Amino acid sequence: MATAENKKSILKRIVAIILGFGPGIFAIGYTIGTGSVTSMIVAGSKFGMQLLWVLLLSCLFSGILMFAYGNYALITGETALYGFKKHLKFGKAMAILIIIGITFGQWNSLMGILGISSNIIFEILAINFEGLIAYQYETVLIIAIVIIVVFYLLMLIGKYTFFEKILIVFVSAMGLSFMLSLFFVQPLSMDIAKGLIPTIPKVTGGKMLVAAFVGTTMAAATFLSRPLFIKGKGWTIKNLRQQKKDSVTAGVLIFIISATIMAVAAGALFYEGKEVTQVLDMANTLEPIAGKWGVTIFFFGALSAGLSSIFPCLLIAPLLVADYQSGTLDTNSLQFRIITAVACLVSLIGPAFGANPIEIQILSQVFNVFVLPIVILGIICLLSSKKVMKSYKTSTGVYIGMYSALLFSLVISYNGVLALLNYF
Repeated sequence: MATAENKKSILKRIVAIILGFGPGIFAIGYTIGTGSVTSMIVAGSKFGMQLLWVLLLSCLFSGILMFAYGNYALITGETALYGFKKHLKFGKAMAILIIIGITFGQWNSLMGILGISSNIIFEILAINFEGLIAYQYETVLIIAIVIIVVFYLLMLIGKYTFFEKILIVFVSAMGLSFMLSLFFVQPLSMDIAKGLIPTIPKVTGGKMLVAAFVGTTMAAATFLSRPLFIKGKGWTIKNLRQQKKDSVTAGVLIFIISATIMAVAAGALFYEGKEVTQVLDMANTLEPIAGKWGVTIFFFGALSAGLSSIFPCLLIAPLLVADYQSGTLDTNSLQFRIITAVACLVSLIGPAFGANPIEIQILSQVFNVFVLPIVILGIICLLSSKKVMKSYKTSTGVYIGMYSALLFSLVISYNGVLALLNYF
């Protein structure tokens, strides 16, 4: 009896720790969706662990920027875009440019997310109902419509805590699934060590993948939305230490989960000389190594990654607009319902035209890097202003991190321009 009670107590503690995770859960939801999974799998299949250094730097800078934006929100009580508009000389134009750029990137990403998630569900159904294979396009489109309608209805009834709890379930399932997949296929430790040495693959698509990596891991939407999620959580200046811990935890978990996905792809595909071009390439290659269970686990992880990103991607445009207007988000407003409805319709464009969701995802992540330098520069200017921050001083280490992130983002943006010029 005592043993059973102890087990219940341990389980309760684990659940309490997971539920106690703060706004960082949204950072993971934004960052590790099917866009990130796709980028990691394609990179792992093509280059092994060669781009691990890009992932490490992106996660390091992401943690610093989450911390910086979170501190700004707790100390001033203001959100990011509202602060840009209020305090910076060209802040209004900067904020509008950021809203347009991020919305474009996130809605494009939403198309890929819905396409990949729908294809995964279709393949699961096709395994059991072979007659569906002849109607792949129609079935995938119907699945996509059902998914987006369900999520839209959930958006209309949900509040911050509701979205947070759903994301916790999806993110936990995703992380566990990919960790289990790693047991079936493992990369060589020497390749992991070499992956920490900065190099860019000198092959077609190498530059684009580097830009996509940064676009999905150093997602500008993650930093800008953090003040709003912190307000939704009810945190105040008393939560500064908790905010720091939450930022660090989110950055570390993003790196661990993303690196695990890349390692699974490297172990299963790179050593076999196989690349990923379609949604099912990864799972199909896992089957002879890991069997049906391995494929099922991978499918579950990829699907969880997709579903965990739909909420944040639908939320981003109304969040940014609300941020610009007053710094508060009303999920019951007509504005919120209209913007999210438009996002839902845009998300169906990819599945409706039968586009390859892998290509859509990679391109959308590349587009995300172009607003990143502006987002980093904006928070540097705000934190540097004595008028805004008053007696609070940001540490030298954080400034070094932010300026390093700015330089890194400019290099990657230039790299992204070259990649897109070569692509088109």
